[in-house]
Amino acid sequence: MASKAIKIMIVDDHAMVRKGMKAFLGEFEDIQVIGDAADGWQAVELVQQLMPDVVLLDLFMPGMDGIETIQRMIAIQSDLKIVILTAYVKEDKVMEAIKAGALGYVAKESQPEDLVQAIRIVSTGTPAISPGIAWKILHAGSDGMEKTSQKNMELSDREAEVLRLLTKGKTDQEIASQLVLSDVTIRTHVSRILMKLGLQNRVQAALYCVRSGMVSLEETYDMNEAYS
Repeated sequence: MASKAIKIMIVDDHAMVRKGMKAFLGEFEDIQVIGDAADGWQAVELVQQLMPDVVLLDLFMPGMDGIETIQRMIAIQSDLKIVILTAYVKEDKVMEAIKAGALGYVAKESQPEDLVQAIRIVSTGTPAISPGIAWKILHAGSDGMEKTSQKNMELSDREAEVLRLLTKGKTDQEIASQLVLSDVTIRTHVSRILMKLGLQNRVQAALYCVRSGMVSLEETYDMNEAYS
């Protein structure tokens, strides 16, 4: 675990949900809830004031929707890690959230421990998507993913290796250590991978890697083992 607590902000239009998550997350020494918001507008204002590490965001809220909220928060804080937390899973909205910059996606019916794992995982810059939602995305037949897979863009052997490790939940530091490279070199490889595949972020890259058969969905579960 990191030496300092992960700063969390909760965004949900239900006060009971916010209070419940704050009480639950307060039990963990490595997680600190620094603020909460009832809608997207308030969330954008608080991100600018508090600069959290991770935002837990309900995708479906009145007023500004979750997608626009993600875009506005990312515009303020480009390195912000966002975990979507919702009871309603719609494949098109999942893909929109990922394209907008969300790094994690957890269903509200998941076990509370799954949320904690997702927070810890995304805080390292690693995508965290619950298995059930990942299957829905992979089987959704998203046009963006189909077009990407049809490009037949060739990655170098090293880039393919980096992509496989990233998809398995390894952090930049872990990949660098395993391949005996620097963190900067790994980030450069990831940037080239995204550019070659025409993708916008690491979550899309991980999903592409699974859809293309480079890594099985079961192998992506390895990211949870470090926090079990």
